[in-house]
Amino acid sequence: MYRKTSTEILRDGLAAAWPICMGYFPIGMALGVLGQQAGLGPAWIGLMSVLVFAGSAQFIAVAMLDGGASATAIILTTLVVNFRHFLMSSALAVPLRGIGRRFLLLFAYGITDESFAVNMTRFRAGNWDRWRALVVHQTANTTWVLATILGSLVGSLIPPGAFGIDFALPGMFIALLVLQLHGRAYIFTGILAAGLAVIWKLLIPGDSYIVGAAVLAASGGYLLRRQKRLRETTG
Repeated sequence: MYRKTSTEILRDGLAAAWPICMGYFPIGMALGVLGQQAGLGPAWIGLMSVLVFAGSAQFIAVAMLDGGASATAIILTTLVVNFRHFLMSSALAVPLRGIGRRFLLLFAYGITDESFAVNMTRFRAGNWDRWRALVVHQTANTTWVLATILGSLVGSLIPPGAFGIDFALPGMFIALLVLQLHGRAYIFTGILAAGLAVIWKLLIPGDSYIVGAAVLAASGGYLLRRQKRLRETTG
């Protein structure tokens, strides 16, 4: 039985969102500092956080902007990195079946890995509704935007390379990669992507190696898993 008052909905949503916010704050600060050192002021960082709201994509975009990458390369790379959002949105369409499009537009804007995990767990447990889930989204979004702006404001006070901030981007992606290594196919895909990216970078000028290696390695991993399933099916 859900509690119906706005205060109770807000309280439940905030209680579910605060662990996400605790994680977003330091990462958002790091992104703001890196953005400031890449030449992006607080307004630009804040605008990016509002429009994109995707930590991994923003870290990549800042690094590529700092490296002089083209707009096409940045757009394609961040699209590939965030393609998983299509899958998360599809999964959330089940508990949100029959909800109006206006609400879904607002709700879809706030989907991240963390909010997806929190809300889906509660939807499956049967003790959650769309309004509480929306509070989780908007609270996490607000925290992220403010943290990145604050990081950009204090970024000028931090010397480049201090506190290991330059390692924030590779450190975050190494952590995300390790969490995904659930079997040989995943390890094979990761090693294949790294090898292809290095070879592509050495042979082909520009930044296409990021997208190219990601697509080829993902295709290779898919074919490997498909062959494994066929062998299991045929005995």
